[in-house]
Amino acid sequence: MSFVNSGRRGDAPALTRLLGDAAMARAALGACGFPIAILDASAPARPVSYVNAAFEAYFCCRADEARGRALGALILRGDEALVHRMLAESNPRRVLKAWSKDGSVRHVDLSLTPLRSSDGRITHWVLAFSDRSELERLRAELDSLRTLAAAA
Repeated sequence: MSFVNSGRRGDAPALTRLLGDAAMARAALGACGFPIAILDASAPARPVSYVNAAFEAYFCCRADEARGRALGALILRGDEALVHRMLAESNPRRVLKAWSKDGSVRHVDLSLTPLRSSDGRITHWVLAFSDRSELERLRAELDSLRTLAAAA
């Protein structure tokens, strides 16, 4: 799918279309309200190669602080083994705890998707985070009320 004006598509060289699509994709990721991180699958540590503004705000971590670092070191209290297990498993969604730079816990739904090259090799991982904090707060409150009711 091309984001370039389809009326000019026949005249536009392939590189122009490719660059236009890439610029549009970067703009879309940047404007997305969900925290997103992209990991480089070609490096053994799977370092962060991109985070959007929502990631920066949610995890209190600037893009320049995140780039090149391992995701576990950024938001999972150093649990790199968890990151590698998640990437190796076939489950694209999971619930987990993460931590912002200031140490506050973030309950999140994590969705992850591999990006593949034309030969099928995974080149990057895209991770999208959805906040579950309010749901977890309500769940804890409900559990507390159940405990009080059972004690009464």
